[in-house]
Amino acid sequence: MATFQLQRTAPLPPDEAWRRLTTWPRHGEVVPLTRVTVTTPPPTGEGTIVVARSGVGPLSFDDPMEVTVWQPPRDGSPGLCRLEKRGRVVTGWAEIEVRPGPGGRARVVWREDIRVRAVPALFDGLLARTGRHVFGRAVNRLLRHP
Repeated sequence: MATFQLQRTAPLPPDEAWRRLTTWPRHGEVVPLTRVTVTTPPPTGEGTIVVARSGVGPLSFDDPMEVTVWQPPRDGSPGLCRLEKRGRVVTGWAEIEVRPGPGGRARVVWREDIRVRAVPALFDGLLARTGRHVFGRAVNRLLRHP
């Protein structure tokens, strides 16, 4: 599996950073060639199913994920969301942690462990670097725009 982590500090309170990062359809607005839908009724919590559809035409695939941990930040305590990837093409997990940072800013840590079926472990380093780049840009955009 390819594992990567990225960290950001945003000039937002933790609850606003959390909202921006966990409003799932927004991810489809910032990740190229991807549309994101939530297939379970709101609000988001443990058991919520999020599906990212990536690709173009017949080269598209679904990346279904289930929220298995949902602990929004409250009263100065950090928030944690864990998504388990349950697709035929992409498996693994992602975690979003949001905690209070210096000067009232939010500190975000995104961790991901990803496996793409039919991609040999030899390419895990490339997959991790690509994931860090793509998700780093997505996190930057999500945090910048309400």
